[in-house]
Amino acid sequence: MPPRTLFEKLWDAHVVRAATADTPAILYVDLHLIHEVTSPQAFTWLRERGVKVRRPERTVATMDHSTPTTPRGKDGKIPVLDNAAAAQIAQLETNCRDFGVELHALGSEGQGIVHVIGPELGLTQPGGTIVCGDSHTSTHGAFGALAFGIGTSEVAHVLATQCLLQNKPKTLAITVEGQLAPGVTAKDIVLAVIARLGIGGGTGHVIEYRGSAIRALSMEERMTVCNMSIEAGARAGMIAPDDLTFEYLKGRPRAPQGAAWDAQWRKLPSDAGATYDREEKFDAPAIEPMITYGTNPGMGMAIGARVPAASNPTLAKALAYMGLEAEAPLLGHKIDVVFIGSCTNSRLSDLRAAATIFKGRKVAPGVRALVVPGSQRIKKAAEAEGLDRVFLDAGAEWREAGCSMCIAMNGDQLKPGQYAVSTSNRNFEGRQGAGGRTFLASPLTAAAAAITGVVTDARSLV
Repeated sequence: MPPRTLFEKLWDAHVVRAATADTPAILYVDLHLIHEVTSPQAFTWLRERGVKVRRPERTVATMDHSTPTTPRGKDGKIPVLDNAAAAQIAQLETNCRDFGVELHALGSEGQGIVHVIGPELGLTQPGGTIVCGDSHTSTHGAFGALAFGIGTSEVAHVLATQCLLQNKPKTLAITVEGQLAPGVTAKDIVLAVIARLGIGGGTGHVIEYRGSAIRALSMEERMTVCNMSIEAGARAGMIAPDDLTFEYLKGRPRAPQGAAWDAQWRKLPSDAGATYDREEKFDAPAIEPMITYGTNPGMGMAIGARVPAASNPTLAKALAYMGLEAEAPLLGHKIDVVFIGSCTNSRLSDLRAAATIFKGRKVAPGVRALVVPGSQRIKKAAEAEGLDRVFLDAGAEWREAGCSMCIAMNGDQLKPGQYAVSTSNRNFEGRQGAGGRTFLASPLTAAAAAITGVVTDARSLV
């Protein structure tokens, strides 16, 4: 057998029926994650046809997208004031009960953002295939899994068959060599990658991130990198598992344990001599703290750079929406809101990083800062370390777990015309609220903006 890449090994291991000239391949799914927004229609499809969930033990549900993150009431419950959100939450409870699916309900110990709780529970494992009705399922690729988002009709298909029709993607190696400079983070790596590739540069490919700079990242940082693969148009993003991966999984409640698993997982990294359809190389020391200036994640630049000239109608439209002038710097640009959270940057290490900027300082007058942990477990761990007090003492809001302002369908949103520095993954028009304008950046950069009230290079505050 010729040398194979990590992706090819996983693809070959999960093909139930090979593709033909007329049909895609049938791919087996090891883990199906669901939430309240993209699953109701799928369960309706099952009911209408009298179909059961094929493998309920390989299906796990949580509540995250439309759930409020406001503080709990005196009864200990998180109040749901929006009728549409309440209906989605109630429907997921009913669906999971009727079809025997494990549910981490709102406010429960295991509840949180779907791409946060999978890894922390040990559900996300090397060598597996993972799907979810959410674009950022590629997060789980940080463990050496083949993970990607699917549509609602595909959610129904997986519930019914535990399989999925798929065309085999090509492979794209992103190699990042060298050591990152102080103050440069995993979020800056992936924003730099997307800025070069553009939002369509990875279309039709699965990205494998490689190189010494990637290996030096923690598991949480690797998740940040893989999370945003879809923003370059890629089907998925992956990082080969190593000792760091195995150590992270050790003792997780749903992760298999023992030398036999380690031995199997160690066979997954790409073979020496394996070839990729494309390769892009990056020099880690040359990467600066990044920030976006436009209306898609590919419109990014080093924080000290100037907004580029409007060289095409798309960029001209983006700059008009953002209210920015070409050739102007972003440093010093006034902001209104800071959001630290999302499936990209809401893990404990993200909160710790932000706290280093907030500690002993105050949020700038007129700025609203929201800090939203990715799960109830992260919230509890952060509070045990006193991080909540750091944020609250600075004047920031400390919220319950959920997607929050990343998607603005849960009560957390920008007002028209407001500028936000956000650690989330998308800066589309209206993504964080109608008329809202988003700068994507790292937790360090977001925290620095909260303290100064303007776009700031966090390295000046460290």
